[in-house]
Amino acid sequence: MGVLDGRTAIVTGASSGIGRAIALRFAAEGAVVCIADMTESPIEGGRTTLELISDAGGAAFFAETDVACWADIDRAVTSMVERHRCLDIIVNNAATYVSKPLVETSEDEWSRVIAVNLTGMFFGCKRAVQQMLLQPPRNNVRGRIINITSQHGMISAPRDFAYGVSKAGGVYMTRQIAADYAKYLIICNAVAPGKILTGKPGVAVDPDKLDYAKRRTPLPRFGEPDDVANAALFLASDQATFITGTNLMVDGGWMAA
Repeated sequence: MGVLDGRTAIVTGASSGIGRAIALRFAAEGAVVCIADMTESPIEGGRTTLELISDAGGAAFFAETDVACWADIDRAVTSMVERHRCLDIIVNNAATYVSKPLVETSEDEWSRVIAVNLTGMFFGCKRAVQQMLLQPPRNNVRGRIINITSQHGMISAPRDFAYGVSKAGGVYMTRQIAADYAKYLIICNAVAPGKILTGKPGVAVDPDKLDYAKRRTPLPRFGEPDDVANAALFLASDQATFITGTNLMVDGGWMAA
């Protein structure tokens, strides 16, 4: 038996990278997964998340979703409830960045990063809580929210001002929701990845950024998407008892150094 047997989960940004790894792991552990993303095609190339889950015998469906659009988030949650009567877990993972410092960041670039990373998380949390409040508790929990933040939500994000601000907002949002809705048995936690190699091209593999991350990370390797998926699985499971409002670092010791 999987630790998420009989559970339902929405994972935003699940077509690629960290979200893809989380969706695959949840499905392997028995959850029905909604892959909520703007496109099914993975940035890394290869087969879709839905194909991989289906071929492995798991249960999933794709919902075209722009997290910055309330109607899209509402539709994803509604689809899950119509199909399976409840929403047990949501992982707010979808994110974007511009990789620019303050004075080089345009208003449009700022607005887009905040819309996806912060407003998108707000929409996901709000719609999930609305649904979870209607559900009876199971094992003393009505639902679990997991927000994907970053170590750059606590320290500076070199040449990525908007991204760092958005992730700091996600850390605060997690704590506030946890405090406000604990009495309703709704759990809200976050996972803060360090440098994770996802297979994405471009800025993510810039040699200077990789060198900086390597020097900052005590463990002698970069993170992998499965490292974050492992942490998300724990927080999504009944093994995570009496834990809410935490921002779990998955950073190879970055914040300890």
